[in-house]
Amino acid sequence: MADNLESNSNYKKTINSWALYHWAENAFGTSVMVAILPVYYSKVAASTLTANQATVYWGYTNTIGLIIVAMLAPMLGTIANLLGIRKKLLTIFAAIAILTTATLYFVKTGDWFMASVIFIVTNISFAMADVFHDSFLPHVAKPQDIDRVSSRGFALGYFGGGVILAINVAIIQIMSDKGLAARLTFVSASIWWAVFTVPLILNVKEPLKTGKVQGNAIKAGLRELGKTFHSIKRYRQLTIFLIAFLIYNDGIYTIFKMATIYGAELGLNQNTLIGALLLGLIIGVPSAIFFGWLAKNIGAKKCVYICLFGYILISIGGFFISKPIDFWILGGAVGTVMGGAQALSRSYFGSMVPKGKTAEFFGFYGMSSRIGGFIGPLVFAVVSQITGTSRYAIISIVIFFIIGLILLSRVDEKEGVRIAKQEDMETGGH
Repeated sequence: MADNLESNSNYKKTINSWALYHWAENAFGTSVMVAILPVYYSKVAASTLTANQATVYWGYTNTIGLIIVAMLAPMLGTIANLLGIRKKLLTIFAAIAILTTATLYFVKTGDWFMASVIFIVTNISFAMADVFHDSFLPHVAKPQDIDRVSSRGFALGYFGGGVILAINVAIIQIMSDKGLAARLTFVSASIWWAVFTVPLILNVKEPLKTGKVQGNAIKAGLRELGKTFHSIKRYRQLTIFLIAFLIYNDGIYTIFKMATIYGAELGLNQNTLIGALLLGLIIGVPSAIFFGWLAKNIGAKKCVYICLFGYILISIGGFFISKPIDFWILGGAVGTVMGGAQALSRSYFGSMVPKGKTAEFFGFYGMSSRIGGFIGPLVFAVVSQITGTSRYAIISIVIFFIIGLILLSRVDEKEGVRIAKQEDMETGGH
């Protein structure tokens, strides 16, 4: 990282504490959501169903929670801005998610419905905490550092996710009772998440609230949302980006969330599925840092272009998987592009957001992210159900990347940044 990220000790502490939350939450994102729970759901909780039914139900499970997040995120983001409570809300949602992750320990053979309900609650809480965490980015990072700070967060997330996943894989390998071992990994992930959330709570300051609320906070939040919608033409560049992000992130989320259960349906063993994910996380650490550096030289937008072209090739390659080595290759390919796509999309958006409305606009970002997060798995589940195989479902995801690329090309970042600065000058945003 450049010297200006390290020159001030308080600045460094704030950045590192904010970035460390990625390390914390990825215990759920990798060990639970992507690696272990989908396979456990398919092989144990939904063992009374067919393999394809398990894949379909898992797709619907992901969809339900993210629909709720898409509805909640903008309103709660607006309320967090008005009341200055984004850190409090982050803490509450993270605590709920941590506790419900631990309760997955009680899911056993045939308990697919119980597993789905718990995961829906956890996924809602995880996603909402993530919305508030993202909204801190324009406040903790200086404008010239925002791409690299965002990339640092994702790099730490991949590294931390890889470490806890390796620990959990070791637990599964050592114990003879694999079902119990898998359930214990859910508990270890929740403990990891709780411990490494503490630095953010202690060291990241709440930005000043942006207004006074008279009467009901929900009504005030809805009124503020209404004002934003009425002035949407002013935020044209943010709007175009959010639509583009919604669409291409749809594909990213689908590959990320459905990969392991797709591999399980194809008959790949757990070692291959988790090993390929670990490979992707290992590669993702230097890749995220590299794209953060590259963005400084060619711009975040061009870096996102590169990553999305990579995802198109990955989706096509997923159709042809037939051997474990194929899954390993795709895991490495995903690791190469996922950091750049995720980190730089966030920082690119953050550079165009008025500081006085960060939680509100990152609520929209979270809504856009989660709409994509549920449309993708829903399309995957429907195509898989209609065709009786997930091969056609994985290749159908290509269309999201193509449309997203076209819309992203229409975004004028300079105009978006100009509007954000003008808004902050008019409102005294912090």
